[in-house]
Amino acid sequence: MAESVVIVGAGPAGVRAAQTLALAGLRPTLLDESPETGGQIYRRQPTQFRRPYKALYGFEAAKARGLHTALGGQQNTVDYRPRTLVWSLEGRRLCLLHDNGTETLSFDRLILATGAMDRVIPLPGWTLPGVYTLGGAQVALKHQACAIGDRTCFIGSSPLLPYVAYQYARAGAGVAGIVDTTPRAAKLRALPDLLSAAGTGAKGLYYMAWLASRGLRYQHAGTPVRIEGESHVTGVVVRTAGGRERHIACDAVAIGYGLKCEHQLADLAGCDFRFDPLTRQWVVAQNGAGRTSVPGIYVAGDGAVIRGADAAELAGERAALTVLEDLGRPVDRARVQKIDQRIAGIDRFRRGLERAFSFPHHLARDMADHAILCRCEAVTAGEVRDAVTELGAHDINRAKAFCRIGMGRCQGRVCGPAAAEVIAGALQRPIEAAGRLRGQAPIKPVPISALADAAADMTVAA
Repeated sequence: MAESVVIVGAGPAGVRAAQTLALAGLRPTLLDESPETGGQIYRRQPTQFRRPYKALYGFEAAKARGLHTALGGQQNTVDYRPRTLVWSLEGRRLCLLHDNGTETLSFDRLILATGAMDRVIPLPGWTLPGVYTLGGAQVALKHQACAIGDRTCFIGSSPLLPYVAYQYARAGAGVAGIVDTTPRAAKLRALPDLLSAAGTGAKGLYYMAWLASRGLRYQHAGTPVRIEGESHVTGVVVRTAGGRERHIACDAVAIGYGLKCEHQLADLAGCDFRFDPLTRQWVVAQNGAGRTSVPGIYVAGDGAVIRGADAAELAGERAALTVLEDLGRPVDRARVQKIDQRIAGIDRFRRGLERAFSFPHHLARDMADHAILCRCEAVTAGEVRDAVTELGAHDINRAKAFCRIGMGRCQGRVCGPAAAEVIAGALQRPIEAAGRLRGQAPIKPVPISALADAAADMTVAA
């Protein structure tokens, strides 16, 4: 009997993995929450919309179209299941939630292509209506053709910062200001690595030049102080490199400090993790070919390492080739070598991006005690510090037990990175000493009936 291969995530990595396995004669199962393939970066517009690819994806229009049509002739060779949430993993079974209810799905091999999400550093006022992540602001524009406000202020340290501001301005939406927390000098130091991928680096320079040509001020080395407003955002206060406070009038704010891997399912699978000092986050340990510490579990794309969409496509194909190799199927070694070389080249560019848009961990460590850190449970930064200094919490999971940080709907996805920095600061130890929030099922909110149904299915299967 042929081994079953399941892929979670239908973004660039998942689609290319499915395509590669199907071309080799397998029939993989491809699961994704969204109604169509594409992931976040190539998210499609609603079916009734008719905007051209160029308007939606700009320079990446051809890549988006290529990914969207990749499985077009393989409907019978890929078991594609959209609108399907994988909310838990136990042994070799996945717990699914879809339009028809709940289901458990067994697998022999599993490729996790779960993608990434925005990394956020909270600040006073960030829970006001009108505050979004950079990715959320982009999805609103790309998917539903609407802006998050009439005049939006963009704040953070991320390659998405100039890109999303450019997309908004290009679409005719108001841009109130762009505040980059990284000094200009950091970008100049990173320039050699950024120019190693000349085409991609040139696009970034183009976005910034285009914004400047329209008189849109791009502030470097800015420090966000607070977001103002009563029932809605009315402005942002930022501090310049010289220490002067500046008020920016706006009715919406988009914040982002790079991306963080979505690796909760890998955690539930028992995969080993390692700390990546470049990005200051924990990532799934793998051998570069997609193999994790758990036999039969593979990772690919931004859910494994933040490299962007181009590398994700390559990593998805690479993980699929690794699966084929582990199944004893013939593999084109020349293609494997070419993929490895291309990913190695992208890694140099990635290092440049991380230095040019570094994670400003000091903003989290210096967060005011009264600032809400965990918006799900309304936990302040001061309460987290008290858990360390008064109650003896020695890592983030112990702090979670004392003050409920990361115990809400988002499971620490939003507050976790900043909370770890706050805890490390209180401990006066390196960030890795704060540990990482352990994954818990359900990894995303589900109806309580889903838990009951899954328990019954597991009992029957046992």
